[in-house]
Amino acid sequence: MRRTGALALLSVLAHSSLAAADSLPRGVGPEFAKFYTSKSAFTCISNPSITLELSQINDNSCDCPDGSDEPGTAACSHIDPLSPEQPLPHSITGNTNTTNALPGFWCANAGHIGAYVPFMYVNDGVCDYELCCDGSDEFAHVGGVQCENRCDAIGKEHRRLAEERRQSKERSAKRRRTMAKEARELRRRVEAKVSALKAELEGLENKKVELQKKYEEVERSERNKVVKSGGQGGKLGVLVGLAKARVAELRDALDKLLDQRDDLQDRVEQLEDILAKFKDEYNPNFNDEGVKAAVKAWEDYAAAQAGEKQVEVSDADLTELLKEDGETSGINWAEFENAEESDADVVYNWEAYLPSPVNDFIRDKINLVRVWAIENGILADSRSSGGESRLVTAAREALDAVKNDISSRKSSLEEQQRDLEKDYGVDDIFRALKGKCISSEVGEYNYELCWMDRTMQKSKKGHGNTNMGNFVRIDKEMADEEERADGKSLGKGERIVLRYENGQGCWSGPQRRTDVWLTCAEADELWRVTESEKCVYKMEVGSPAACEEVQEPRESTKDEL
Repeated sequence: MRRTGALALLSVLAHSSLAAADSLPRGVGPEFAKFYTSKSAFTCISNPSITLELSQINDNSCDCPDGSDEPGTAACSHIDPLSPEQPLPHSITGNTNTTNALPGFWCANAGHIGAYVPFMYVNDGVCDYELCCDGSDEFAHVGGVQCENRCDAIGKEHRRLAEERRQSKERSAKRRRTMAKEARELRRRVEAKVSALKAELEGLENKKVELQKKYEEVERSERNKVVKSGGQGGKLGVLVGLAKARVAELRDALDKLLDQRDDLQDRVEQLEDILAKFKDEYNPNFNDEGVKAAVKAWEDYAAAQAGEKQVEVSDADLTELLKEDGETSGINWAEFENAEESDADVVYNWEAYLPSPVNDFIRDKINLVRVWAIENGILADSRSSGGESRLVTAAREALDAVKNDISSRKSSLEEQQRDLEKDYGVDDIFRALKGKCISSEVGEYNYELCWMDRTMQKSKKGHGNTNMGNFVRIDKEMADEEERADGKSLGKGERIVLRYENGQGCWSGPQRRTDVWLTCAEADELWRVTESEKCVYKMEVGSPAACEEVQEPRESTKDEL
């Protein structure tokens, strides 16, 4: 676009000097016209000490060291032309500049944009319409070549494309403004979450202090109230009765199983004796394959039995298990049948009857209610399995729950604060793209870019994925790439570069990394992927996020009366 602006400026200069154009020598550009207005003689632009006759201008003889006397021929094409970046030469005595004072042969290109053609192209028998659409660079018709003036058609197409680019730029700018709004809203949400977490932490810290104090008070004033159940042995007594009956059934089953074991053991011993005798008495010279196979099987069996470690349970141990006397069998049923229990135990476990999500939410509130009920004599206190009272357990659990909440919220707060400190580019623009991915097929791979996350190489043949780098930082670099006809190129100028590093290691090489070069485009698109060196990749990507920062137009308001 910068080049287009410069060419447009030159076109304006050309049209503004049309009145004087007929009097200027051929090939003189509008910005050099002042050096060719003399009616008596011509002074070399960079060598003012050299004066020539007007007839020596464009006489196809290079008389000035700077080539300024041949603006319309190729006579001085051997002298390096003035670079577009160089300032215009000044008439200073003693200047020994050996660079051509002129950038080239000027084509006015009426109807399009004026441009300079390299002197070596002048009268070379080739129509250079991309630079000189009016064909004036081939005025000598070398080889019979006559270049027609195509500036009207080329200019019309150029203006059409320029208008498309202008509209595309406006759409891209509009999309960027939308993304900037999204990014501001996302950042506002993170900031709001940080503020909310800080407020929650402050409240939880105060609550922790109160619960810590309460827990310590409960420990000092621990009570041990026990409520007996109204029935014979209560629920535990019922369970003991059921367990005792079940143990009796298992004892009878074990007694029968022992009898069956003894019968089977006798049969096995008889069979082993028969097979051992058969092995010792058979005739090995008798060629009976069945007999040999049976003997071989017995030998393998005997060897396995000899090598196997026998785990035996003594009959004495089994006999002890069959005794009905509780003390000798290890179970004192009377101890459990006469145990005391609290029918209020079910109340101590309110949360056990709640769905899991609700349980997590109100556990600490239940603990507080339970403590209050015990302290006020509504519920009786009892010992938990750990030896502490229910009141102490409830107070401790309430305190632990608050500590866990504080730890969780601190972790979340640190994560959100790191996100606020992270560089998301100008206007936090890449925050609007975070978590989104774009991809493109190149050869046998599918390449994927996930904004602010990672780049991936995925095989189309299902051979797995390769991490090409994880996002590290945002940089800027100068691009010198020529613009392509399809518009999908970086062009020239400063570009945003996203660095993705520390990817999967290459075979006998470094870890993969990817440089993502961005340029302005209407939509997020991955255009090209190249491997500049081993395991170092370059992605060319178009995105509204890379467009120039454009201020959103303000809405006009009318003053109220």
